[in-house]
Amino acid sequence: MIDGKYLDEEEKDLMESLENIDINSLPKPTAERQKAFKDAAREFRKKETKMNIRIDEFELEKIKEFADNEGLKYQTFVKSVLHKYITGQLVEKRKIG
Repeated sequence: MIDGKYLDEEEKDLMESLENIDINSLPKPTAERQKAFKDAAREFRKKETKMNIRIDEFELEKIKEFADNEGLKYQTFVKSVLHKYITGQLVEKRKIG
């Protein structure tokens, strides 16, 4: 289950409902419905914007190492870190001492 810490009540209800569905009992969507899903996904994807940044070579290598440890491509890893930061899910570790 997804950690519910960052979900509102509606999202929690939706997650609970989804967990109780037997997906094997659902009928296969019609070709028309599948096309609608694909079109919606394509439209959503269009809303993403590319970003170029300059970064120190050492830092990029460290990012690639972290990404590799997570099993991600480094661009996906950076996007994930930025998303977590702006949604308050990225927690800073503080050194003691």
